[in-house]
Amino acid sequence: MNKILLIIQREYLTRVRKKSFLLTTILVPLIIIGFYAAIFAIAVSDDSAREKVAIVDDAGLFDAAAMADKGKDTSVTFHLVANETKESFKKKYHEQGYTAFVYIPAIDLNDPKGIELYSRAAVSLGTKDKIEDKITRAVELKRLAAANIDPSKYESIKANVRVESRIDSGAGGEKKSAEEAAYIVAFAAGLLIYMVLLIYGSMVMRGVMEEKTNRISEVIVSSVKPFQLMFGKIIGIGAVGLTQFFIWIILIGALQLVIPALMGSEMQPPTGADTEAVQQAKSSFMNDFSENMESIPMGMLAFAFVFYFIGGYLMYASMFAAIGSVSEDQQDAQQLIFPVMMPIILGFVIMVKAAKEPHSGLALFGSLFPLTSPIVMIGRIPFGVPLWQIITSMLLLVLFFVFCTWLAGRIYRTGILMYGKKGSWKEMLKWAFKRY
Repeated sequence: MNKILLIIQREYLTRVRKKSFLLTTILVPLIIIGFYAAIFAIAVSDDSAREKVAIVDDAGLFDAAAMADKGKDTSVTFHLVANETKESFKKKYHEQGYTAFVYIPAIDLNDPKGIELYSRAAVSLGTKDKIEDKITRAVELKRLAAANIDPSKYESIKANVRVESRIDSGAGGEKKSAEEAAYIVAFAAGLLIYMVLLIYGSMVMRGVMEEKTNRISEVIVSSVKPFQLMFGKIIGIGAVGLTQFFIWIILIGALQLVIPALMGSEMQPPTGADTEAVQQAKSSFMNDFSENMESIPMGMLAFAFVFYFIGGYLMYASMFAAIGSVSEDQQDAQQLIFPVMMPIILGFVIMVKAAKEPHSGLALFGSLFPLTSPIVMIGRIPFGVPLWQIITSMLLLVLFFVFCTWLAGRIYRTGILMYGKKGSWKEMLKWAFKRY
């Protein structure tokens, strides 16, 4: 046990003291906040690059009511052009500062076809959607007028119904259900574990390969057993990952508090009626989201996250260590790593579907199968999962982790001292089940 602790200490301190660790740990939060600040600055900047679209209306669709802007989006402005034909305006719309122009010929309101959009370059999908919405609104107004229906009455008749979900737990009463908040939390937690498995599992593999190529492992295994070396390396590098992970959380949280205070009014968006409405909408969304978070079993989610975080890392890190022990360079490792990477990728794919359909058969399978359960089960828990499924999933993960560690240990003790021969899965399985 003392030897394993020494190996853990060596692996941890060796990596934490590197300049690359310090630079990465500090730079990543700064880069994330930098992107965040850039996106925010673009979002609140004045819309000097808004698009101007002209309308040549031979059908007489557009009047004052149809030209009135509906909504708060001013990224595309529309201008009705009079006394122009399609051919004459096509030659000068660009010089007059228009991004594009729409030509509306005489059309049948019941079958509005033949409308054309002209521009020097392809317009964005968002711009085209806004143009189509504008024309659709004009057609609707003309149809309402033809049917002698008051548009204001029509608007008052339209409804936007929201259904409030509630979970009936029988004797335990009922509680509010929040599918949107659960989806966001599920996706974020599953994505985080997916990234951890890939990043720090690969780090274990590279660490083993470095010691093998530098012949350091030959010296170390003369004092400790290969299994002790492998297990100590896995725990030590995992501790490095956790340290870096928690530092990132603290730094990102601190920067989000400090940067707005330093920037002051520069970080505040411009005021105005439209902005006040947007701010009210954001405030309402955040209040609803906070309220919805209360319906998510955060205690169970936090416990499960830590369990699957540790269990998934240890299981996959042992496999990555086994691959690193039989590889002498990165090219050899890439040829062997595919069967280990596929379950991680598959788990993420199933998790995305499970976050939308948490009680489907595929989601159940993914949350019980040990190779995918660390990612998939986290994606299901925010929606409520029967306790027996969680317990079964955890037991299967523990059993499979023990099996993988035993298997990887047998491969590791042979592969770490094997030189001059390319490793293969056939050879690795032969070493794993060979009797000594």
